Amino acid sequence: MAKRGGGTPALVALDRAGVPHTLHPYDVDADEPNYGALVAAAIGIADDRVFKTLVALADSQPVVAVVPVAGHLSLKALAAAVGAKRAEMAPIEMAERLSGYVHGGISPFGQRKRLATVLDASARDHDRIYVSAGRRGLQVGVAPDDLARLLAATVAAIAAP
Repeated sequence: MAKRGGGTPALVALDRAGVPHTLHPYDVDADEPNYGALVAAAIGIADDRVFKTLVALADSQPVVAVVPVAGHLSLKALAAAVGAKRAEMAPIEMAERLSGYVHGGISPFGQRKRLATVLDASARDHDRIYVSAGRRGLQVGVAPDDLARLLAATVAAIAAP
C-alpha cells in the first residue's frame, strides 16, 4: 500500500489505520440507471464484488448498509441485524449530511459521524471488495475483514437479489 498523503476522508481514514487498499478510478455519470453495475464494468470487477454504501433509518436511528451493487438492500434483514423493528431508506439529503459525502460517492470510511454499519455477509466470499473512496469516480479495494474491523461493522445477510 502506498501512502497517499491525503485525499478524501475515506482515504485518510484507511491510511491512518494502516489498511492496505487499492484505488480504481472510473468515469460513470452518477445519474445513470444501474450506476453500480456500470461502475463495476468500468473498473473491470464483477458486480458481486462492488458494494454500495447506503444510509437507512432503523427505528429512526441512522445506520449504514454495505451491500453488493448486483442486488438490493433488504430493509427487513437490516432491521433484524441491528435489533430494530423496521428500517427505511434515509432521504438523500440526510444521507449526505450524516456521511459528509455526496450521493453516488458515499463511502463507509471517514464519514462525518460514525454510524452503526452492517456489511452484507456475501463480502466474505471475496478476498477484496470495492466501495466508494469518498467521491464520485473513485473506488477503493479493501479486504472485507479490514472493512468490518475498521468500522466495527456487524456482518449479516442483508442483501436481496
